[in-house]
Amino acid sequence: MRWWDIDPVLELERDLFPEDAWSRGMFWSELAHARGPEATRRYVVALDGDRIVGYAGLAAQGGASDSGAAVGDVQTIAVRRDQWGTGLGGELLTELLRAATAFDCAEVMLECRVDNIRAQKLYERFGFEPIGFRRGYYQPGNVDALVMRLTTKPDSGSAGGAASEQGTEING
Repeated sequence: MRWWDIDPVLELERDLFPEDAWSRGMFWSELAHARGPEATRRYVVALDGDRIVGYAGLAAQGGASDSGAAVGDVQTIAVRRDQWGTGLGGELLTELLRAATAFDCAEVMLECRVDNIRAQKLYERFGFEPIGFRRGYYQPGNVDALVMRLTTKPDSGSAGGAASEQGTEING
């Protein structure tokens, strides 16, 4: 994702998350940490031709310069409604897990609305396990978040996940 993707991403964001959509400033802030040798973020968009049909982002903290292993946090995954069921969410998650591996993350965390069963099933297919709840996390709707974690398997050398082959182009 680049700065010129923010406006179309915001349109999709507002459609999919009307109560708690991110602002332009939030995306700018995240993208400010996505480039260069000290990058701690990875944001991607999925294109169908010239149209953005999905986007996703991961933040990493800790790692090489810290005493512990890095931890990844899935910040967002969104797919246009007309693309639901196509495997695009899995492609975006796969790209985030590749980024987590590049950031040397020992585990990847995420929050998911408790009423978003579709997303929960996607994350479970990739090996994420529920570990708790954050009450009233999504505001202003006061919706609870299910906290999930994927831990790197010691012999895998990566943060897990399964790749899929689709025709959608993923751009970082």
